Amino acid sequence: MATYLDRIAAWHREVASRDPRPLRDLAAEAEAALPPRDFVLALGARRDTDTRDTDGGRAIALVAEIKRRSPSKGDISPDLDPAEVATQYAAGGAACLSVLTDGPHFGGSREDLESARAAVGLPVLRKDFTVAPRDVYDARIMGADAVLLIVALLEPEELAECHRLAQDLAMAALVEVHDEDELERALGIGARLVGVNQRDLHSFEVDRERARRVANHIPPGVVKIAESGVESPQDVVALAQAGFDGVLVGEALLRSRDRQAAVAGLLGRAVPCG
Repeated sequence: MATYLDRIAAWHREVASRDPRPLRDLAAEAEAALPPRDFVLALGARRDTDTRDTDGGRAIALVAEIKRRSPSKGDISPDLDPAEVATQYAAGGAACLSVLTDGPHFGGSREDLESARAAVGLPVLRKDFTVAPRDVYDARIMGADAVLLIVALLEPEELAECHRLAQDLAMAALVEVHDEDELERALGIGARLVGVNQRDLHSFEVDRERARRVANHIPPGVVKIAESGVESPQDVVALAQAGFDGVLVGEALLRSRDRQAAVAGLLGRAVPCG
């Protein structure tokens, strides 16, 4: 049975196969863009200055996501203002942003990313389904500081090529895995930023033990981000204790009436006054 990812990937591959734009033109445009913000450095800076851990525990950074809907959950916040949401996230203590730019399946757009990034000084991950080098160039052209590479979506040579291209463009590449086999592939291309998605690709159910299980196999020096199913401060503490450097959270924040407080609350921080 085809998964959500299978259907979305097929759509993106069809679009990519019909893209006539010369790579040399995209490369020139990407290289002329303003320098990217350092995504990994921002994660480390926020983690190191986070005062949440009063009991000697390990601090953790938060990547706050902006998306309007999802195939599995339907509408989440279809009328959101990306700049306003980004400002709320930054005020709450987010280290970085993740912005969906997939239109047909998530209601996102290039304009959402551009608007969010212009509103704050945080680095931004383009959350989309990268299937070809043109997607990496597009991410840099629209101002993204990091690009998502899903191991389950890419053939080995595609994964290596897109990862290498992101490095050439001075972007971070968040290489997403779901299990130990995919982690081995990620490490094999030299990934230094790994996301562990706790959502099963077939059932779309969340397995909260997945991140901790896979984290045991991630070597020191690789920055670890837990994705999906992070809903409470307790979830964040557990993932910090499992060795994660950051968590990526979207739905739990977007459904909150006070997104600034929601970010601060997940991090165990006091909401700034005024």
